[in-house]
Amino acid sequence: MNEFSKSDSYKAAGVDITAGYKAVELMKEHIAKTLTSGVCSDIGGFGGLFELDLEGIKKPVLVSGTDGVGTKLKLAFLLDKHDTVGIDCVAMCVNDIICSGAKPLFFLDYIACGKNVPQKIADIVKGVAEGCVEAGAALIGGETAEMPGFYPEDEYDLAGFSVGVVDKEKIVDNKKMAEGDVIIALGSSGVHSNGFSLVRKVFDVENSDITAPVAELSGKSIGETLLTPTKIYVKPILALNEEIKVKGISHITGGGFYENIPRSIPDGLGAVIDKNSVKVLPIFDLIAKKGKIREREMFNTFNMGVGMSVTVDKNDAERAVEILCQNGADAYIIGKIEKTEEKIRIV
Repeated sequence: MNEFSKSDSYKAAGVDITAGYKAVELMKEHIAKTLTSGVCSDIGGFGGLFELDLEGIKKPVLVSGTDGVGTKLKLAFLLDKHDTVGIDCVAMCVNDIICSGAKPLFFLDYIACGKNVPQKIADIVKGVAEGCVEAGAALIGGETAEMPGFYPEDEYDLAGFSVGVVDKEKIVDNKKMAEGDVIIALGSSGVHSNGFSLVRKVFDVENSDITAPVAELSGKSIGETLLTPTKIYVKPILALNEEIKVKGISHITGGGFYENIPRSIPDGLGAVIDKNSVKVLPIFDLIAKKGKIREREMFNTFNMGVGMSVTVDKNDAERAVEILCQNGADAYIIGKIEKTEEKIRIV
């Protein structure tokens, strides 16, 4: 902590710079868990330094991703639980990066808050660090901005940015995708970090008891279930790419099946999804029932229990499922690729 830096005038205006120093001290133990061999700077500098290890990579291509947690943060505020939303922030970035086959290298976060409460900020970063460890990425920097008058004192926003690397010849694209290829689902952990504006409206979370046990959720509460962090798919996808030629990957985020699966499919081909094969999680059944939401809209808003889809040759499908499951994913076949101008059909 910098004992020489303080400003009573700035504190009177709502910004306590000493609280910022305290938050940094508290988060250092969490950041230390994420450090990898490429990190060559300490927290506190003006930029995060990372040395690229390009051994075995002929033509390195950097892949970047940025995202936030969205209004899922409202649940964290209501439940006063802040140590998991950081996982969501990391997941939303690295799950995008992995769709190109890139290995995440490092991550930076940005926290903007109405009031810097050091322990709360440290809890947020604890989640970020946990997500980074799971993704194999180093947390090499970030920013905490105390913005009184812009955010309420007990609220904050959280966003992140990540960079990965992939050999150009190993980039996952859809150029080899063909009719008859198989689409594999990777199970989600829940709603992840999308559709929460609708979810909050359906359950009226600001005015309801979201801590009570719910039978349809195996005794878990609405709040606990919704705050379940986004699953990170980096390790199973990297393991799959080592053995199988992957023809396409989609991260199922906002827009659900209808918007995201077609993003990995070339023109002239489309996905046929067997909806009866999809392992729809109970929270989605509850959302549909409570909100009186049609099935088509559910599949066009939420991941429905599928956080990522992977397309492979039909002859590789069985082995691909095996590899994914061995590396922590709940993988199973949900559809196939056909020749059509209709990008996706759910039947």
